[in-house]
Amino acid sequence: MSDKQHLYLVDGSAYIFRAYHRLPPLTNPEGTPVGAVYGYTTMLWKLADDLDKADGPTHLAVVLDKSSHSFRNELYADYKAHRPDPPEDLVPQFPLIRDATRAFSLPVIEEPDVEADDMIASYAKAAIRKGWDVTIVSSDKDLMQLIGQCGEGDLEPGVTTGGCIDMLDTMKDARIGREDVVAKFGVPPEQLGDVLALMGDSVDNIPGIYGIGPKTASKLIADNGSLAAALDSAADMKASKLKERLLEGREMAELSRVLVELKCDCPLPVALEDMKLDGIPPEPLAAFLETHGFHSLLKRLGAGAGSPDRPTNLNPAKQSQQGAAAAPAGNAQPLPEWPAVDREAYECVQTLERLEHWTARAQAAHMIAIDTETSSLDPMRAELTGISLALGPNDACYVPLGHGGSDMFAERPQQVDRAAAIAVLKPMLESDAVLKVGQNIKYDITILSRCAGIVVAPVEDTMIMSFDLDAGRSLDGIGGGHGMDELAQRHLGHTTLTFKDVCGTGKKAIPFGEVPLDKATQYAAEDADVTWRLYQVLKRRLPEEGATRVYERVDRPLIPVVAGMEREGIKVDKAALAKLSETFAETTAGLETEIHELAGEPFTIGSPKQLGDVLFDKLGHKGGKKGKSGQYSTDQSVLERLAGEGAPIANKVLEWRQLTKLRSTYTEALQAAINPETGRVHTSYSLVGAQTGRLSSTDPNLQNIPIRTEIGREIRKAFVPEDGNVLLAADYSQIELRLAAHMADVPQLKEAFASGEDIHSRTAQEMFGTVDRDTRARAKTVNFAILYGISRWGLGGRLGIEADEAQDIIDTYFQRFPGIRNYIHETLESVRAKGYSETLFGRKTWFPRINSKQQNERQGSERAAINAPIQGTSADIIKRAMARMTPALLEAGLPDVRMLLQVHDELVFELPEGDVEAASPVIARVMAEAALPAVELTVPLGIEIGHGPSWDDAH
Repeated sequence: MSDKQHLYLVDGSAYIFRAYHRLPPLTNPEGTPVGAVYGYTTMLWKLADDLDKADGPTHLAVVLDKSSHSFRNELYADYKAHRPDPPEDLVPQFPLIRDATRAFSLPVIEEPDVEADDMIASYAKAAIRKGWDVTIVSSDKDLMQLIGQCGEGDLEPGVTTGGCIDMLDTMKDARIGREDVVAKFGVPPEQLGDVLALMGDSVDNIPGIYGIGPKTASKLIADNGSLAAALDSAADMKASKLKERLLEGREMAELSRVLVELKCDCPLPVALEDMKLDGIPPEPLAAFLETHGFHSLLKRLGAGAGSPDRPTNLNPAKQSQQGAAAAPAGNAQPLPEWPAVDREAYECVQTLERLEHWTARAQAAHMIAIDTETSSLDPMRAELTGISLALGPNDACYVPLGHGGSDMFAERPQQVDRAAAIAVLKPMLESDAVLKVGQNIKYDITILSRCAGIVVAPVEDTMIMSFDLDAGRSLDGIGGGHGMDELAQRHLGHTTLTFKDVCGTGKKAIPFGEVPLDKATQYAAEDADVTWRLYQVLKRRLPEEGATRVYERVDRPLIPVVAGMEREGIKVDKAALAKLSETFAETTAGLETEIHELAGEPFTIGSPKQLGDVLFDKLGHKGGKKGKSGQYSTDQSVLERLAGEGAPIANKVLEWRQLTKLRSTYTEALQAAINPETGRVHTSYSLVGAQTGRLSSTDPNLQNIPIRTEIGREIRKAFVPEDGNVLLAADYSQIELRLAAHMADVPQLKEAFASGEDIHSRTAQEMFGTVDRDTRARAKTVNFAILYGISRWGLGGRLGIEADEAQDIIDTYFQRFPGIRNYIHETLESVRAKGYSETLFGRKTWFPRINSKQQNERQGSERAAINAPIQGTSADIIKRAMARMTPALLEAGLPDVRMLLQVHDELVFELPEGDVEAASPVIARVMAEAALPAVELTVPLGIEIGHGPSWDDAH
C-alpha cells in the first residue's frame, strides 16, 4: 500500500436509493422491511473490500443527510420543496442502514442542518490540506465542482505537497476527473457552479433561469468566463428570448449560484485519522447479518470470502491491464432455490374477504405480479374475465370476474361481485407504494383502464426487460423471442400451460369465460407466478449486463405513454376510405385486363406459379430462376429487373400488386378496424417488435403507408381530427444521417448540419465536385445506402450502374468521409468480438451469426450491425421524446394536445386549432432536447412541424 494517505468519502444517500430500487422487497425475522438494507450492505461490503485490496486507499467514511433542512432553506424557502417523501417502506430502514455502516466498523458522518454534500466538501478540503488524496464515491453533479482541486497554498504546517480530489462512479466502475467534467458540461469544475446556477435543478428546486438548459448554460459560461460576465453580456445582445431571460432572471441566477455553492468550512465531527480502513472485522458485522436474517452473506463472512459481488476496478493502474477480460461475471449472490411450479397450490378467490386478504398482502409486500384474462386479444374491445395475482413462487391466485356460459340460462360459478372486486383492487393497483409487474403489462394497463377505471402504476415489464437484455440473441436453443412461454422455458426450465390447453382449438374452442374455474385458476395464476419469477431473474441481470440504463431511461417510461396512445386512437374518414377502395378496385380491374392482353391469355395474376409461367415460358423473358419448389421467382426485384429491361407487363403487375395490397391492407382493413364504440382506429404498438428498438405497429399497421406516392397521400388524407381540431405532424429531419455524422465524427457533415445546409447537396459537392439534380439524387442514395452496409452490387442496382462503378463511388465516399469508413470498421470489429452492437443509450442488439461460416448469414448480420447503433439510437431518442411530451405540454398549459401516433421518425398529434401556435415550439423543444442530458450530440436535431385538416395536410 502506498505511503500517501487516500480518503474515500461515500455519498451514502445515493447508495441507499440505488439499493432500494435494486432489490425486491424483503423483511427480516421481525417483519421489518430490509430490502434496501440488504442491497446497501452488499454494495458497501463490495466497496470496502475492494478498497482494502486495491493500492492506495487508506481511509473511508460514509456521509449521510441527517435532516432535510439546511442554511439554504433560510435563503430560499422553496429549496427542495418539491422532493417527494421517501417511500413508506424505506423510512424504517434508514436507522438500520446506519447500523449496517457501523457494523463494517466504518464511521457514519451526519450532522443536523448540514447537507451531506457540504460535509463531503469540508472533509475533502481538509484532507487535501493535509496532503491526502481524496476520492468522492458518487455521481452527483453538485459534488463535481470539487473535482481536480488540490491543496496548494493552504497546507497544514509540515505538509509540502497537497492532495487532489477526484470522483468514483461505482455504477459505471469509472473514475471521473477534470477532463470528464469538461466533456460532460463544457466547462472545468471551477466553473460548474456557474453553469448549474443558470440551468437550475428541478430535483432540488433550484430556480436557475427559466428556459435555459444545460447546453445554453454551458456555452454562456464558456464564452464569458463567469456567471456575472454571462449575465452582464445580455445588455449587448440582440433582441431575443435568451436576452429577455437573462435580464429577467438575473436575480434568480445569482440566488441559485449561492444555493449550488458547496460549504467547505463545516465543523468536522470525526477526525480524519479515525477513518482508517483496516479491512472488515468479522464482528460486529456477523451479529448484524444474523439479526436481520442475511444468512447467505453470513456464510460468506464465515467462509472468509470477499465482497458478495464481483470486484470493482478501482485501481486505475489495474483498469488499463484488465481490458475486455473485466466483463461482468454476474452477481454472485445466488437466486433463491424456488420450488417447482405447483398449479395445485394456487387459490381461486371467490369471496370478497379472500380478495381483501390478497390485496392487503400486496400492500405489505410492495410488489405484486399481475395478469388479466379477457374475452379477446383486442384490448379496446375485450371484456375483463378475471385477474391473477402473485406474491411469490406458488403464492398466486386467480380472481374470476366474468365466468359463466354465454347462454343466459347457463349456471354461473360463484364469483366476487365485479363492482365490489374493482373497489378492493383499485387502491392497491393504483398505489405508488406497490410495484405492479407484468408480462406485456401494456395490455393489462389498457384493459384495467377501459373495463374498470383503474390507472395501474407504477409498473415494470418482464417482456421488455428480456428484450433489453437479449434482443436478437438465441439462448439455449430455445430461440430469441420474449413471450412468456419462451422465457419460462429459457430461464425457469418450465413449460407453461397454453391457451389452447384450456380453451381448445378449432370449432370446439370455447371462450376463457367458459373454462371451468379449476382449470382457469391453474392457467391464469401460473401466468402471474411465472411473471413474478421472471422478474426476480431478469431484474438482477439488468445492472450486471449494462441494460439498466436503456430500460429505465428509455423503455420502461414509455409503457404507460404507448398504452395511452393506443387508447386515444385516431379518427379515419370511413366514407373517404370506401370511395378510395372503390377507385382501387376499378383501377385493378382495368390493370387485370391490360395484363391479360399483354399475356395473350387470362390467368390468376396473384398466383406466383402462373405468373412465372407466363413471364418466362410463354413470353420468353430471360433470367427466370426456379426455386426448390420448381416454380419461377416473381418477387419485386425480379419484376423491377424485367421492367428495367423493357417488359411492359412487369410494370403493370407491379402496379396491380401495389394497389391490391393497399386496398386489402388499408382502404378495406382500416374501415373494418374502426372501433364501433369510439369511432376511431386503435393500432397496437409493440415495444419489442423491432430488433433495433423501434416501435412496430400492428392491427392495423400504420407505419407502412407509402409516404412519397400519390396513392399513399390519398390514404393519409383519410386520417382526420374531430371537429374543431387539427392534426399536427412533427418529424425528425434526416435523424439517422445526423446521428451518423455524430457517431462517426464526420466534420463535413457536422458542419453542414450545423449551418442548415442541404446535406445531400454537400455530399454531392464532396463526391462529384458539382451539384445538380442528378448528382444530388445519387448522393442521397449513397448517403443512406452506405449506412446500411450496402454492397457494390446493391448500390449498382439502386443507381442503375455496373458493380465496378458502384465500388468506385463507395471508395470515393470513404475517401471523402473517412469517419464513416472507420465507424463501419470499428463497429464490425466490436460486434465480432462482443456479439452485440450498442446505441448511445446502451441498447444492445445481438448478432449471433456475425461470425457465421455461411456467407449470406454473415453478410446479412454485418449489414444489420452497421446500421443498428444508428437506427437504434434514433429509436431511443424519439422514445425519450415521447415519454417527456405529455408532462411538457401539461406544464405549458396545453392539456388538450394529445399524442396519437408514432411512425418511425414522426409523431402525430390532435389538438384544437387555437393551440397550434403554442404547442409547436413545446413539441419541437422536447424532440430536439430528447437526448439530453444522457447524451449530448455534436449535431443539432432538426424538427419539421406541419398541421392541417388531415394527416397528409400536416406534411
